[in-house]
Amino acid sequence: MKKEDILRQLRETDGFVSGQELCAQYGVSRTAVWKAIKQLEKDGYVIEAQNNKGYRLAKDTAGMVFSKAAVESCMDTKQIARKLVFHKETGSTNLDAKALAEKGAEPGTLVVADMQTAGRGRRGRSWDGASGKNIYMSLVLRPDCPPDKASALTLVMALSVAEAVKELSPDVSCMIKWPNDIVINGKKACGILTEMSAEPDCIHYVVIGVGINVNQTEFPNKISDTATSLFLEYGREIDRSRLVAAIMKRFEECYCLFKERYLLTPLLDRYNSMLVNMDRQVRVLDPKGEYEGIAKGANEKGELIVERADSGETVCVYAGEVSVRGVYGYAV
Repeated sequence: MKKEDILRQLRETDGFVSGQELCAQYGVSRTAVWKAIKQLEKDGYVIEAQNNKGYRLAKDTAGMVFSKAAVESCMDTKQIARKLVFHKETGSTNLDAKALAEKGAEPGTLVVADMQTAGRGRRGRSWDGASGKNIYMSLVLRPDCPPDKASALTLVMALSVAEAVKELSPDVSCMIKWPNDIVINGKKACGILTEMSAEPDCIHYVVIGVGINVNQTEFPNKISDTATSLFLEYGREIDRSRLVAAIMKRFEECYCLFKERYLLTPLLDRYNSMLVNMDRQVRVLDPKGEYEGIAKGANEKGELIVERADSGETVCVYAGEVSVRGVYGYAV
């Protein structure tokens, strides 16, 4: 018996859970249960204990604790994230995950941090934040596919995050900006960075890093017009442990479909239905020269299909910056 087993029972029960019931279920003594309860209280949980009734978790504080036990108590996957590494503070979960992968970490290993001090986004941009507010996590995978197909994994994760967030509030406009930004009401709430170690004909590992603005209440002036958080959009604090678990549950299902042919074909309708770029005017910053056009959705390889305004030609964008009119301040 681990303390996360006790926590799962308390989370899933509205009333009291008797100590005798916990002893019988896990085959341990009352002393062992009492020690587990004390460990949970030390982690920050408020647990009520009454004679002849047992233990009850204070529901109004349950979601505010973010720890290894909290995340594991919510997890409902078969392979993904069954191995969990949790840090109260780290430089970068992607760097942590890559170090573990180099040492042979099993696929599905998940690194989660409460605080990240040296995070990186696309093109070397920073992605950091204070403790107690956001989600920083990185997932280790070892897909059996050619390296050129692994780039689509960032879209698989984007879909998983967007669908999990959408569960929280179906009425809020949660969309995906190709390839992997999560956008709520026109502002960015999540970034995803996928990194790979490979040879020309095989992949050693892939690490997908996810940074989500969850309970952040304010942003620096320079990004306040383009960034948002789930708290600001939903008006309430979000249980980060449940959100991590929900994303991993979605990803496991999506990844299973993707692995059938290592193409997005089974997921395309779902992905394109949440694509903020769809049928919108976009600007593509191509190294050969930027151009504008109308986005027609992603294809099975994860490329963005764009109908160019200057020539009418349909092209497939596989890399580079794509701005969407009306999103992140792109107005002209």
